[in-house]
Amino acid sequence: MKKRGLIVVDLQNEYLPTGKLPLSGIEAAAANAARTIAAARENGIPVFHIRHEFANGEAPVFVPGTDGVEIQSSVSPAGDEPVIVKNHINSFRDTDLKQQLDTRGVEEVVVVGAMSHMCVDAIVRAAVDMGYPTTILHDACATLDLEFNGVKVPAAQVHAAMMAAFEFGYGTVKSTDEYLTA
Repeated sequence: MKKRGLIVVDLQNEYLPTGKLPLSGIEAAAANAARTIAAARENGIPVFHIRHEFANGEAPVFVPGTDGVEIQSSVSPAGDEPVIVKNHINSFRDTDLKQQLDTRGVEEVVVVGAMSHMCVDAIVRAAVDMGYPTTILHDACATLDLEFNGVKVPAAQVHAAMMAAFEFGYGTVKSTDEYLTA
């Protein structure tokens, strides 16, 4: 069996109902991520936390030094778990994430976090491109309603489309319960 690592993507206060960019289902997703993190810790699986910040105030969200950029308390890092700060959608871009994974001997990854259609999408595709077999826990991820060309797309449909795309060609998509009982 390959050595596994858990990547927790951007589960930050900004996405909570009290944040500037609240996501649909974020509290349930964070609760499932917390269960997954607890199981990883119990089983010696390394946990990697990703925290998004926009450098130089280039966006009204994820502003360095604000409460919004802080990792949600329910999924806070523990011990020596690394926190990788990123300034781009892709968690591998201009960070040491790959080096951190390789240093700990990680050969396959499990991804949880936010937003399904942005940062989760980018990390899943990049991880697979780098050769990491990838599992996505669909109920430990969240997103929001979108609109394109006058068409409103509910968060549940955005999320389902992303998970279907992952399952079609990028990785294994499971529920938290399926993953934890496997």
